[in-house]
Amino acid sequence: MLSPGDVVLVQVQFTDTFEVKVRPAVVLFEEFGNIVIAGITSNTSMKGVPLTRKDGAIKDSVIKTNYIFTVSEIMVKKKIFSLSERKKNELYDELVQRLSGLRK
Repeated sequence: MLSPGDVVLVQVQFTDTFEVKVRPAVVLFEEFGNIVIAGITSNTSMKGVPLTRKDGAIKDSVIKTNYIFTVSEIMVKKKIFSLSERKKNELYDELVQRLSGLRK
């Protein structure tokens, strides 16, 4: 069972191709065998929440708050680590900021 803030390796299909690749992602929530995740990139020039080696990442990365999607639990290959409470709060705050346009 995965928890919000778990960093996992997951099979994802990219929107611009039919190719499926294994990529890191953060679990946002899980329900009925579906897992909502935010993708992680090692391209540190992208916008999002920074994720460093000190946080547990293999290399400095960014949690992409504009790259959120749902995968089946069978697509998750393994859990790598869990975000700290501080980093989970930072991710939550960034997601709320991105969604604030819905309240206008």
